[in-house]
Formats: sequence, structure tokens, C-alpha cells
Amino acid sequence: MRAPMRLVDRRTIGRGRSRTWTLILGLALVVLAPLAVEAAKTPSASDQMKFGVQMARRGLWSEALFRFKAADRLEPNNAKTLNNMAVAYEAVGQFENALEYYKKALRAAPGNGDLKKNYARFVEFYQGYRPEGDEEPEDSTSAEDDGPGRA
Repeated sequence: MRAPMRLVDRRTIGRGRSRTWTLILGLALVVLAPLAVEAAKTPSASDQMKFGVQMARRGLWSEALFRFKAADRLEPNNAKTLNNMAVAYEAVGQFENALEYYKKALRAAPGNGDLKKNYARFVEFYQGYRPEGDEEPEDSTSAEDDGPGRA
């Protein structure tokens, strides 16, 4: 004998599936939301500096400069950041900007010996490079120089 057919209300067709999908999407949000938040975090100034130094060591000076600028936005007037920006500007041939950032770095940390050495080397180079008639950079460093190297 055959079982009687059950009548189905059209309004309930597919409701079980939509509940399943709602549950799946809800679980996916719970699992993926922390990952999205972590990915959206802004890197710290220190992270930007580290990456910038890595790029500079590879000779990717434009990328290094981009990272140093990002670090400067996150932590303004940090002498190391300003020095690295000056070195990067020097490396990409933007000598006027390099001079500006060396001076900013010296104002931020007037006693930093490594910074003074970098600036003195830059001034020596820049005086030979500078087109005639341009203002001469003031050398605010001492004559001490232990040898090559950058801060």
C-alpha cells in the first residue's frame, strides 16, 4: 500500500537551505573577522623603518623612501627616520630634499654623532655638486670623523 502524499506549503520550500547558509556565513564571519582585523592594522613606525632599511640594502631607494615617509607620518621628528629620509633622498638624486632632511634630523638630535658624520659627508659632496650661485649649506658638525658608515 502506498503512503499518502504530504502537501507542502510553497512558502516553506527552501527554508531549511537558507538557515544552513545563514549558519555557514555566520560561522565564516566569526572565523575570518579576526584575520581581517589583523590584516587591516597599520604597521608601526618601527615596522616601516625596518622594511625601508631592507629595501635600501637592496638598492630599492624609492621604496625605502616611501617607507621612511610612512614612518615619519606615524612618528614625526624621529631623528633616525629623518636621517634615513635624507640618505634616501641623496640616493635618488634629490639633493635639496636631502639637505633639508639632514637639517631637520640635526635639529631633532643635535648631539647624534652618526648623524653629524652623515651630514658632513653630504655637505662635502654637495659643495662640489651644487650649481654655482646656490646657497652654501652651513656645516654645523664637528670635524670628528672616524671613517665611513651611515647611521
